[in-house]
Amino acid sequence: MKRDPSASTHIPEAIETEAPLVPLSPLPECRESQIKELDRIIVRGAKEHNLKNIDVEIPKKRLVVITGVSGSGKSSLAFDTLFAEGQRRYVESLSSYARQFIGQMEKPRYETIRGLSPTIAIEQKAASKNPRSTVGTITEIYDYLRVLFARVGTQYCYKCGKKVGRGHAQAMVSQIMELPRESKILILAPIVENRKGEHRERLEELRKDGYARVRVDGVVQDFENIQSLAKNKKHHIEVVIDRLVVKPDGKFEERLTDSVESALKLGNGQLIVHMVGREDLKMSEARSCCGIAYPELTPQIFSFNSPLGMCQDCNGIGTLLAMDPDKVVPNKTLSIRQGAVVPWKNYFIKNPRFQNDNSWGKGQLLAMEEQWGIDFDKPWKDLPIKHRDLILYGSRTKQMTVNWNSAKIQGEFTRTHEGLIHTLMRRYRNTQSEHQKKYYANFMTASTCPTCEGKRLKNEILHVLINEKSIIDVTAMTVKEAYGFANGLELDGNKRLIANELLKEISDRLGFLVNVGLDYLSLDRSGPTLSGGESQRIRLASQVGSELTGVLYILDEPSIGLHQRDNIKLLSTLKHLRDIGNTLLIVEHDQETMEESDWIVDIGPGAGHLGGKIVAQGTPEQIRNNPASVTGKFLTGKESIALPGKRRTPKASGNKWIIIKGAKENNLKNLTAKVPVGLLSAVTGVSGAGKSTLVNQILYPALAVKLNGSQMSVGKHKEIAGLSHINKVINIDQKPIGRTPRSNPATYTKVFDPIRDLFALLPESRSRGYKKGRYSFNVKGGRCEACNGDGYIKVEMHFLADVFVPCEVCAGKRFNKATLEIRYKDHSIADVLGLSVVQARELFKNHLKITHILDTLIDVGLSYVKLGQAATTLSGGEAQRIKLARELAKRDTGDTLYILDEPTTGLHFQDVRMLLAVLQRLTDAGNTVVIIEHNLDVIKTADWVIDIGPEGGSNGGEIVAAGSPEKIAKNERSHTGRYLKEVLDVS
Repeated sequence: MKRDPSASTHIPEAIETEAPLVPLSPLPECRESQIKELDRIIVRGAKEHNLKNIDVEIPKKRLVVITGVSGSGKSSLAFDTLFAEGQRRYVESLSSYARQFIGQMEKPRYETIRGLSPTIAIEQKAASKNPRSTVGTITEIYDYLRVLFARVGTQYCYKCGKKVGRGHAQAMVSQIMELPRESKILILAPIVENRKGEHRERLEELRKDGYARVRVDGVVQDFENIQSLAKNKKHHIEVVIDRLVVKPDGKFEERLTDSVESALKLGNGQLIVHMVGREDLKMSEARSCCGIAYPELTPQIFSFNSPLGMCQDCNGIGTLLAMDPDKVVPNKTLSIRQGAVVPWKNYFIKNPRFQNDNSWGKGQLLAMEEQWGIDFDKPWKDLPIKHRDLILYGSRTKQMTVNWNSAKIQGEFTRTHEGLIHTLMRRYRNTQSEHQKKYYANFMTASTCPTCEGKRLKNEILHVLINEKSIIDVTAMTVKEAYGFANGLELDGNKRLIANELLKEISDRLGFLVNVGLDYLSLDRSGPTLSGGESQRIRLASQVGSELTGVLYILDEPSIGLHQRDNIKLLSTLKHLRDIGNTLLIVEHDQETMEESDWIVDIGPGAGHLGGKIVAQGTPEQIRNNPASVTGKFLTGKESIALPGKRRTPKASGNKWIIIKGAKENNLKNLTAKVPVGLLSAVTGVSGAGKSTLVNQILYPALAVKLNGSQMSVGKHKEIAGLSHINKVINIDQKPIGRTPRSNPATYTKVFDPIRDLFALLPESRSRGYKKGRYSFNVKGGRCEACNGDGYIKVEMHFLADVFVPCEVCAGKRFNKATLEIRYKDHSIADVLGLSVVQARELFKNHLKITHILDTLIDVGLSYVKLGQAATTLSGGEAQRIKLARELAKRDTGDTLYILDEPTTGLHFQDVRMLLAVLQRLTDAGNTVVIIEHNLDVIKTADWVIDIGPEGGSNGGEIVAAGSPEKIAKNERSHTGRYLKEVLDVS
């Protein structure tokens, strides 16, 4: 059966060929005055965060973009006001009984909101942290595949490869007779399999039928001793038909035959042979081959989360945690005495007790060196393989004599060497200390499960095929390949009828993923590895599939991580949601999205306390013509990010390169990439091409291991040359600078340390004997003990959300009265934390150590941020720029590699201009900057571009082009070059 991908669009024509439909009664005509629904969302007096009592009207059933500089109040309006109020009103509609379980959201600060529709927010957050979660399970495609394979799949024998047919009692007897002689076995008849309930009546029936023993959930017991089963738990119940000892005589065979026939009769054609120390042998009359019983095909057995289908060794995860020899010995050029073997490092380097202590460890190392001839001064890579294996995996029967002379025990002890890998694993399993467990976990790596080879399911399940493909073969495909498989599947007869509706659902969901630019993802891609943008677009695809209407969708920069080529697909999906009757409110900075929108709300003019006002609103054309809108100036081209006057070249920087050779991680195809040292380089390419794999999984971990002694896993590659040109590597991401409100810009950038030093040196402070610690809200002494320096008290409400109220003792100032009495230029330490960066710069203008750090915050465009602003209230763009400021404030070595992954996320055109100025400044100081980016303004200002592709997934992983932006623009194979050509105006 070849399916037409567009079949679902011809439903009305199909209906017309059936029996005529009964006509509906005409709807009564409505006068205009009877229609109460507002055609806009009206917000009055919004004051959440930095919003300054704003009034705004947002047209419904339109594509509306909210834009403005970073920190201007876009998310405060979209998420913290409109979405929060929409959710709050929904929860309010529930009963008080339901609300005590759900909790209740705090009411946002506004005067009135009218015309608010049911609200769904699709934010940028990781889809799931569960390692079992995959793209297939998140989108529910895997659920439909499980039903498809259970209903139309064909079971093949994993031994002989033939179709599985019916089994019979005599074949089962023959297989049992082949078990080792004198083996003690139980013949069991399955009665209840993985079902909830107490099963009292069934157990009573079996007891009356004369059966003496039963196995309940793996435990064999007499019927008289069975305790009541938990009603809400799933149970397995098997009746013991016979207990036998395997013998090769005719009498045993005769008794065995009777027992097998009885078990098959009671167990509805199924039996289990249990032998101590071996996995249960399941047999079936219905599905059997080569003496192996195969289970009935149900959707549950195709789930790697169910005990019925999951691989028993890895519990359906596909990987096992094991000690990694490469982490135990990360630097193979060192000798053992130089610290090559990390767990033994303290004997030689940090604490050289190897020479003078009488520890048991010292004795073992001495014995190894002297008695087995292991050279502790030879580089690890030059040691014979047998010596390396001896150290890591143990000596088996080979023994050594250890001399031990401690205070309590003296003498010689003969023993074998357990092997460092086995020792570390044993200690990891046995230790009760979380600190020690964390230490041993540093030497572990998730390796592929050898039993299922990473496929998660039992062997028999992997041999259920449709068109020679197992369910795991299908999930290993990319979304695009799976879409082709679902639409090209040819089935006959009843199988076609059964599969028709299932394939339609699978095909539709895959089609939605293709339309939002995710065709490169494989269905078995782990949920935790998805970026925020990818997980957001997956949720967007599921909303498109739900076909809801009259909903207000609020999205947070859905274009993040998308190449310009894929942006068109995303916009068509968003327009489809609008066209079926929904309102889309998008927080966005992408120029193409703004130009395609119906309405733009520009918030500003500045950020923080300088923003929070409606600068302009209207159609894209009206925004272009509004002189007050900075966004409008960039849309018209009056304002733009200028090209650099002169690009740096590898030759001018000394022709130094970092060369990644033979990269094969994920979809990279034995790739060799050259990164010029001392230049600003951009790594580009379509979504899924392999950019993050190259930079974040190979380049950064390799440098972190070499320069920082990190235990990070490095992706597959042959070697990286030129690492000697770099002495420090820093990865500046958009993760929060802290998880608690205690963390703030002042503490993170270390500017609070010299400020506290200054307060400690004030005359009043010295006369009272106050030290630096007095001015910390994290330690006892100067902080308010009523709130432990938080400034607020959490009040738990039974039916309502927790309420945070200012501390009555310190009035939210965090410090006690005595500490607040110490003032500098009429400012207490609490007043200083309440200042913006630019205000603090003026206050401390005569203190170079403080102004040096504050100047870096101003340089990255954060003059508006308050020193004591809680880290949890900062946007991703703000957090990243605070990290940049911290790096700028440090003494520069000039040989640092800075890595940034899409630093323009959440940044307005104006912010991008500031960011680029900072990156150029870092590069001017002799550093190397590598950016993964799709933003054309960043790419056009780079000195060097590495374009990976040509497509995503299996069709990517190659270097399409490398060189200056002008060179990339002239490359016909490069999708990036095509769009770059328009920006650079290259013919």
